[in-house]
Amino acid sequence: MRIGSGGIMMPNHSTLKVAENFRMLEALAPGRVDLGMGRAPGTDRITAAMLNPSNHFAENDFVEQLADLRNYFHDRAEPGTIQQKIRAIPQVQTVPAMWLLSSSGQSGLFAAHFGMAFSFAHFINPVGGAQAVQTYKERFQPSEELQQSEANMAIFVFCSEDEEKVRQHKAVMDHRFIEFERGRGLSPLGYDDIKDVAYSLQEQDRMRYNRQRVVAGTPAMVKTRLSQLAESYGVNEIVAVTIAEDFDDRLESYRLLADLFLN
Repeated sequence: MRIGSGGIMMPNHSTLKVAENFRMLEALAPGRVDLGMGRAPGTDRITAAMLNPSNHFAENDFVEQLADLRNYFHDRAEPGTIQQKIRAIPQVQTVPAMWLLSSSGQSGLFAAHFGMAFSFAHFINPVGGAQAVQTYKERFQPSEELQQSEANMAIFVFCSEDEEKVRQHKAVMDHRFIEFERGRGLSPLGYDDIKDVAYSLQEQDRMRYNRQRVVAGTPAMVKTRLSQLAESYGVNEIVAVTIAEDFDDRLESYRLLADLFLN
């Protein structure tokens, strides 16, 4: 079993701190650690500034972080820089698998340049992902960590043998997306909380668009749709993100997915 994180938003963190945290994981589980990294703060500008007051939201800062991170992992530094005086502790022989995350495709270009793996966030943006992965593969430059391109895509997935649960899950997700786009954030809710909500025509258009970010259905439906997405993306791995109000429904969804693809 692999461990790690699907999303460290690098602008929110010290590069050295990220390097040391993941070196510790490598010391505990060598060769089994994934480090997924994003260039967006993952929140609004005010919150991002509180997380990292020195954040300038500059693309070059992210590129510099990636270069520094690799140097920390390999105990080296660019000549003449302050990094020559710094070492990431603990020092270990292995390096975590580095993935760049993207919902636009731009970080796919960075991943290709640095020779890192690439994950497209279809659950954020359901448009353009397949082309972003293809461009990444075409421009990939082998690195000391990764000799061949490696990519996957991530999407919201809910699997259930109960068609009524599937219908209710879709309705709840529809509402969640609309509330988030209204700037109201996320809060716990169930189907009974939203079943009588009326939506404007514009909101209904957004709901149809957002449903592309989710695969929800019975096992046969889910397997067909995920297989289609994997083929269109040209990947053999999908990151399934399951949100369910009932914890047992979430576990059951993952169990069904495992039965579909691992057995």
